[in-house]
Amino acid sequence: MAKGGEFTAIDLFCGAGGLSEGFRQSGFHILAGNDFDEWAGATFAKTHSEAKFLGGPIQDITTGALLKAAGLKKGQLDCLIGGPPCQAFSVYNHQRGMHDDRSQLFKEYLRMVEELEPNWVVMENVTGITSAGQGAAVKAILSGLEKLGYTVDKQILRAEEYGVPQERRRIVFIGNKLGKPILFPEATHGEGLTPFTTIFDAIGDLPELENGEDNGGTGYLTAPETDYQKLLRGNSAEVLNHSAPRLAPINMERMKHIPQGGSWRDIPFELLPDGMKRARRCDHTKRYGRMSWSGLSCTILTKCDLHWGAYLHPEQDRSITVREAARIQSFPDWFCFEGPRTEQYVQVGNAVPPLLGRKIGEAVLRADAIDVRDNSQNDLALAS
Repeated sequence: MAKGGEFTAIDLFCGAGGLSEGFRQSGFHILAGNDFDEWAGATFAKTHSEAKFLGGPIQDITTGALLKAAGLKKGQLDCLIGGPPCQAFSVYNHQRGMHDDRSQLFKEYLRMVEELEPNWVVMENVTGITSAGQGAAVKAILSGLEKLGYTVDKQILRAEEYGVPQERRRIVFIGNKLGKPILFPEATHGEGLTPFTTIFDAIGDLPELENGEDNGGTGYLTAPETDYQKLLRGNSAEVLNHSAPRLAPINMERMKHIPQGGSWRDIPFELLPDGMKRARRCDHTKRYGRMSWSGLSCTILTKCDLHWGAYLHPEQDRSITVREAARIQSFPDWFCFEGPRTEQYVQVGNAVPPLLGRKIGEAVLRADAIDVRDNSQNDLALAS
């Protein structure tokens, strides 16, 4: 544990730092991060000034370098967090499977666990990992951690049930070597709970833009109108990463026909792309989709492209901006993404929503506080 009683964490495959930002909000002190992506690393370094960033493939990173960067010795780290690249397991990758080199990177995470000996481990990935290779990766992760002396469990979490305005599923592995129970965060939003956070809750206060417009950093459209807007704005005075991609005239014409909650089915047949003219009405359900103010977003991907999903603004005829995508991912407004705009979208789409990360971090801290010698406290925690 860090000086001052802070719990410590190192983030592997950190990307821009969505998971570590969530853990930081829950009370962890982020000491170091690693990723091979140059622009994501630049964002992590800028937004995590208290942490050391080690760039490059994880295969080239030694635990000695990580411990030196973190200022720790083996066995002193509280929690190792991270999400090995998920493209090999994504349902959007139709060739997904264990043959993909990226599907083996979880073994590097296990190597780091073995050599760092953290008290807690948290790994996340897409739910497609449960079916790729008949679940071989999941079995290997569970057995690998157990062989290293960790009690471990897994659970699929729905981001929208924790206040994120987006339909997003992630499988989360949590383990510890302390004999503590494994706790997962309880849902806070949904039926019988707080209503889901909507698209309006998320982006309704952001400045209006024309197709292709870029005003640089600019002020807000309105005062914060929802608790979610207040939370993510904090003390920010300007809106960063808020510029609209320029869409072709034909797409501008198509958008005129798409209402809120609509999609490619609302576009006149003669305006459809040739490939979609041959599509069945049940195909491509999210293509050319327009968001609804009162609904949730589809999963934010590494491209908020109208050919990929429902990424049209509810009212304005344009695709959502990086900042709007970041809001839907629950990044705070001060969190500035570095690099070309295409790379910024990649960073946002690859990230764990910080609000989900925060809930996971809080669950770890709650479990860590349990005195395993007190069976009544242990039973109460597991029942909660």
